[in-house]
Amino acid sequence: MKVIKTDAAPAAIGPYSQGIVSDNFVFTSGQIPLCPETGGIVGRDITEQTEQAIKNLKAVLEAAGSGLERVIKTTCFLATMDDFVPFNEVYSRHFPERPARSTIAVKQLPKNALVEIEAVAEI
Repeated sequence: MKVIKTDAAPAAIGPYSQGIVSDNFVFTSGQIPLCPETGGIVGRDITEQTEQAIKNLKAVLEAAGSGLERVIKTTCFLATMDDFVPFNEVYSRHFPERPARSTIAVKQLPKNALVEIEAVAEI
């Protein structure tokens, strides 16, 4: 097992790692739309925030030797299902291979983000 840590994605804001490699897989922690340099939320709407969350996810995957094209499964958390359609528009541009996915509406996300995405990918 190997812990993934990269400055290209936001540092963990709790007692967890950005990702873990086990065998030939990487398991990422959920990525919210934080700026890696400032720790502040990037974007005011679901479109901007989804772009940043995916950018952060991509950085963790690449630090593990993987990438978005190798994602097997994502779990996506939305602050409201009202954002489902615009979220899907951004998501589909970054995941044309259409990995398995669960999308869940939650009451609240860290730092009041609108979206959080975690992934399992092959290395």
